[in-house]
Amino acid sequence: MKKVIIMIPVFNDWVSLTKLLGEINKTIDHFNKIEFECLILNDASTIEPAKIFKPQNIKSLRILNIKKNQGHARCNAFGIRFVLQNEKFDYLLLMDGDGEDRPEEINDLINKVLKDPSLSVVAKRVKRSEGPFFQLLYKIHKLITFIFTGKKINFGNYSLLTKKDAEIISKQPSLWSSYSGTLKKYISFFNEINSLRGIRYFGPSKMSLFKLLIHSFSIIAVFKFTVFLRSTIIIVFLAFFLKTLGLIIFTIQLIIILFCLLIFFTSLREKKDELDNSHQNLKDILTIH
Repeated sequence: MKKVIIMIPVFNDWVSLTKLLGEINKTIDHFNKIEFECLILNDASTIEPAKIFKPQNIKSLRILNIKKNQGHARCNAFGIRFVLQNEKFDYLLLMDGDGEDRPEEINDLINKVLKDPSLSVVAKRVKRSEGPFFQLLYKIHKLITFIFTGKKINFGNYSLLTKKDAEIISKQPSLWSSYSGTLKKYISFFNEINSLRGIRYFGPSKMSLFKLLIHSFSIIAVFKFTVFLRSTIIIVFLAFFLKTLGLIIFTIQLIIILFCLLIFFTSLREKKDELDNSHQNLKDILTIH
């Protein structure tokens, strides 16, 4: 029997988590030959959790209480390393706890991995639920990422990892800053499912414009050396047009240089020592019956 661990980071959004667990319980009901466990990563919430009960189709439900909130990416990095160091499993399923990662798509993720058990599966975003302004920023982010890295990264955290792939990315310092960027860089082959961005169960999104920029730069920073190389080529190419377009070309070159500086400083978030010692941020573990 295969074992899947579902890992869900939570910061204060306990009401959404309660609903999500119920939806997951219904979704996985027909997987008779798969054992499911669930780990809730309580990312130093300031709100006490509501009463949570273990769903019938989940064998084990535990809450890992984290001492210090260090952000979503680092919470996931901590969780991946914890599972590898302390659990026996075949696959690790990462998903957010607010409803935007639709639980019904767990079916697609698992069915895909059952057809090709050696490859991880990511949920490729084919439609988003946010407003037009956010969607425009997302398209700009994807375009800039492709220009400066040569990579199309159209997935987030929602994914089903093989144990082998989880081990590979768990050793990379960039995991401390960006999950999707790290997976794209270090895992050569993985499968995809089409995914629709769900609507949050309760409350507004916590993703501010500043956090969105950090998120975007963190993904790109995983490929910083490629970014610097491509930027140099673009700057040199633009230099041939300095005589004719003068100020315009100089301004574009300056923007590219500033962009590279931002990527460099963002890459400093990738801290190997903090990743290796992330287990020290665990306060305690609560088993839910």
